[in-house]
Amino acid sequence: MITIRWGHEALEWEFDVTDDGVRRSGTSLPLVEVTTTDHGCHWSSNRLVDTVIGGRLRYRGHRTPSEKDWEVLVLDLHDDVSGLAVEVTFRSPQGVPAVRAEVAVRNEGSAPLRLESVTSLVLGGLTAGPPDSADVLWAENDWNAEGRWRREPLRLSSPDRDGRLADYRHKSAFTVAGKGVWSSNGHLPMGGLTDRETGRTWVWQIEHNGGGWSWECGELGGTGYVALSGPVELQHGWNRVLASGEEFRTVPVSLAFSADGGPDDAFAALTRYRRASRRPHPDHTGLPVIFNDYMNCLMGDPTTAELLPLIDAAADAGAEYFVIDAGWYAEQGESWWGTVGAWQASRSRFPGGLGEVLTRIQERGMVPGLWLEPEVIGVDSPLARSLPDEAFFRRDGVRVADVGRHHLDLRHPAARAHLDEVVDRLAGWGVGYLKLDHNINPGSGTSSREGESPADGLLGHNRAHLDWLDGVLDRHPHLVLENCASGGMRIDHALLSRTQLQSTSDQQHLERYASIAAAAPTAMTPEQAAVWAYPQPEHSLDEVAFTMTNALLGRIHLSGRIADLQPEARALVHEAVAVYKAVRADLPQSVPSWPLGLPGWDDPWLALAASTSSTTYLTVWRRGGEDTTVLKLPNLSHVDVVVERLYPSASPAVAWWRQDTAELTLTLPTAPSAVLYRLTTRGVDG
Repeated sequence: MITIRWGHEALEWEFDVTDDGVRRSGTSLPLVEVTTTDHGCHWSSNRLVDTVIGGRLRYRGHRTPSEKDWEVLVLDLHDDVSGLAVEVTFRSPQGVPAVRAEVAVRNEGSAPLRLESVTSLVLGGLTAGPPDSADVLWAENDWNAEGRWRREPLRLSSPDRDGRLADYRHKSAFTVAGKGVWSSNGHLPMGGLTDRETGRTWVWQIEHNGGGWSWECGELGGTGYVALSGPVELQHGWNRVLASGEEFRTVPVSLAFSADGGPDDAFAALTRYRRASRRPHPDHTGLPVIFNDYMNCLMGDPTTAELLPLIDAAADAGAEYFVIDAGWYAEQGESWWGTVGAWQASRSRFPGGLGEVLTRIQERGMVPGLWLEPEVIGVDSPLARSLPDEAFFRRDGVRVADVGRHHLDLRHPAARAHLDEVVDRLAGWGVGYLKLDHNINPGSGTSSREGESPADGLLGHNRAHLDWLDGVLDRHPHLVLENCASGGMRIDHALLSRTQLQSTSDQQHLERYASIAAAAPTAMTPEQAAVWAYPQPEHSLDEVAFTMTNALLGRIHLSGRIADLQPEARALVHEAVAVYKAVRADLPQSVPSWPLGLPGWDDPWLALAASTSSTTYLTVWRRGGEDTTVLKLPNLSHVDVVVERLYPSASPAVAWWRQDTAELTLTLPTAPSAVLYRLTTRGVDG
């Protein structure tokens, strides 16, 4: 037996190489599970594991390529029967207990192989023994109700079935799958497993910008396991024919670990991994304040007359970007929905030209931005007729339509050339910010090419979409891109590794938004979480402070009728922006935690902390219930702490810090109300 040792001080893995294959030490699972049409599973089930090819894979070699700030391991495997060669790549950022995994398979046989599933990562040993005290974590995700984390014992889906049969393997597992075009419609492409007794926790994400993904968590070989995958035949009708010599690469996935710190520590590690693995951009450290005219404001009906006072009010409040949202291209009286595609400025909305408005934004010291829905063409748009059929999603030769739009296939050069022309033209107008929306779900995908399954066509488009984004930023490196899909219907690290911000929701109710804002750092870095703050003239001062506080540990997306606010309300808005600018330099180094647990949709109290090595920012919301709560902050145990209320300065909140238990007792007399605190450490208490 050969033992391969790999990793760094924060993560050390060992792999055993034997005549039976390669296994991570202490587990019985192969590193990859593969099914083809003619090579299925040893054990008939709905699971991704127990595959025949996976069990037959044998070691051919390994290497550890040198890469700055990362440890890399590549394992070469082979199945002599099918002729399939498999390359497994693990990458881990130094000092972070997280791993990124990706698999490439190549047909080295003489006959074609029809792939039906290839896992990106299979990992056993998630629990020290049988998963009796393990809870599975997953996040339901709906329009206006994003990031609703849930938790239940793994034994509910993988019960202990002690009986007379000698083989106790399960036929199912706890499974979550995405479907359609949106990556996070229904569920975030994430999950986790945590031990209630020890705090041992794993959290994972599938880095795919489409709905073709699946993960399962269950019991195998007397321990907990997870299998992560892109599209598969069972869930998505996916297949890919590999001719001799052809290769297929899976979607990347990643996984973070905490030995005893529970979900908070595991999410902190995942946050550090996300920062290490994304494309660098100045926005990640600058964190400019953005005003967007849509939410609870113009709602897709911008005109020069409506925008000019908003531009002045936004500048006075301290905004640094001003984004004109949907409708800027549609003539008045014309639907802004079905005409999208050409992206030319409306003449009737802007009698003096859109340039007049963009210039006003720049004169007030802000960078102009525009809304764009790049992947769709309205059925009534001239582009629907001028672009070739092959540039659109099709199934069986019929162009797909959904809610009055067609969907571009960015593998086609005409589709990509059209979008490149649009972006380059808008950048030439002085636009420095694009809100990239996506509001349709045209089903299973596209079979535009002969013999292609729709799910595989969708995978090809998804990869072309990422390549297009890379091209945009290569040409315009200071352009800021916001990822949006009906709010949070496409929250995934594939897109967030390229785009600078993520729309967290279209939720219009400030109290409901609090739970979305509190949960957002589970799915993205805090500095990428765009949260609406939309004060209204009819809001009470507590409500104005509440909606502003929603965004203070993320990215302020200011909106609402701020030009019509009374002086006291306007002062609260200005104060919030000033506080944000004073603390934002710390946010890109902070990691999140949840002193009251992961936020529940109906919880009366919510809390989100963002901590650096010496400072913890703490947002607490009260939506009802008793007027006092106790927050546990174990990262501040045995240190001297200074507690400061940052916002709102006039809040009647009362806080008391108990050093021996690292607890903050907080009273908020009214509901709804919210407050931001800063807790600064002064040294270690011996």
